[in-house]
Amino acid sequence: MSVAVSLVLLVTGSSVVLAQNARTSRNAEIRTAMTWAFPLNPPPDPNTPPPDMHKPLHVPGSTRSYTLAQYDAMFGAPDWFPQDHPPMPRIVARGRKPAWACAYCHLPNGQGRPENAALAGLPAAYIIEQVKAFRSGERASGRAATAKFMPAEARNVGDVDLRLAAAYFSKLEFKPWTRVIESPTVPKTHIAHWMLAADAGGAREPIGERIIETSTDMERTELRDTRFGFIAYVPPGSIARGAVIAAKGIGAAQACESCHGADLRGVGNIPPLAGRSPTYIVRELILFQTGGRSNAGAAPMQREALHLSLRDMIAVAAYAASREP
Repeated sequence: MSVAVSLVLLVTGSSVVLAQNARTSRNAEIRTAMTWAFPLNPPPDPNTPPPDMHKPLHVPGSTRSYTLAQYDAMFGAPDWFPQDHPPMPRIVARGRKPAWACAYCHLPNGQGRPENAALAGLPAAYIIEQVKAFRSGERASGRAATAKFMPAEARNVGDVDLRLAAAYFSKLEFKPWTRVIESPTVPKTHIAHWMLAADAGGAREPIGERIIETSTDMERTELRDTRFGFIAYVPPGSIARGAVIAAKGIGAAQACESCHGADLRGVGNIPPLAGRSPTYIVRELILFQTGGRSNAGAAPMQREALHLSLRDMIAVAAYAASREP
């Protein structure tokens, strides 16, 4: 074998090893991110008494009262502040069996929560496209325990109701309710109600390469109150780094603003990112990268996500969430 051929084989072999090592490293960081980007509820404590399904519930500032029996089966949603939004179509407010009420998860004002999507202000055509992707199996929403909900809902909702829901949410004004804070330390957390919740006692730990997004009031979160919000802790320097990636790209990845528009406010049917949950944004980037979003419209983002490390995703999400919509 000639020296030239030997050198070519050596370089080629080294390139393959480096590529494999890069993939292994990236897979490892994605597996680590699953714990905070795709939180799963722990098994229920068998010693916890069942909730009182008929106890009157209230939230600050609302004159309304609900019980868990009225909405816990997901065929309804507490509408504490009906003056904050237009009248909801039936599919949004109460569902149409077997389809659940959209507002149960995404809330009457479409703001959503870190474990799902904020629908307010998204293009109606985009919402319809995504529901149909769930229906066809071309879009997933996370781990097996959570990935069953939206595909089931997408199969159960009729096309007429889908158009009504998409039109309703698209006309709502999205109002950011996640405050982004750069911090080297974060509250220690546990998982409750499909999201991170701060531990009692106020203990803190290093943030590492994570986003820690928590409710400012978990009790009001579970009552589906729509007049408070969330805090997202991000690593120091993330917002500035994300601004550079959004404006100029990084490596082979294009600038986010080249598709999502200036300040990431969306263009046409390309969705806005500004002000939205950074946990949700990272989760979707991971799904793009790992094949969880494979419909035709996802192809450009699949290519872009392949060029992003977890650190890049966190930076872009931190910057996007810090922007005004």
